[in-house]
Amino acid sequence: MAALKKFDLLILDDWGIEVFNKRSQNDLLELIDNEIGKRSVLFTSQFPLKIWHDAFDNKTVADALMDRIVHGSYYLQLSGESLRKSRSPNTKGGRSAMK
Repeated sequence: MAALKKFDLLILDDWGIEVFNKRSQNDLLELIDNEIGKRSVLFTSQFPLKIWHDAFDNKTVADALMDRIVHGSYYLQLSGESLRKSRSPNTKGGRSAMK
């Protein structure tokens, strides 16, 4: 945890892909509680915000985390095709793998 304090931006990518285990849930709560309001935290997820709560077995921890994450945050929901797909050399109109 101490090593993370030296960064101005913490990026948590692919949030909620798997259910968080008990240790992770408690560590995340501590981490978010310490970082929110002091440093920037960026979450990315394939899942809509309304189901993030489901990634936690401990619903008390989930409530506490979601309360800290949601209030005072900016929320952007993107839509459309993946840029990876449109840029794939295997997709018509994508960049060639060999240049």
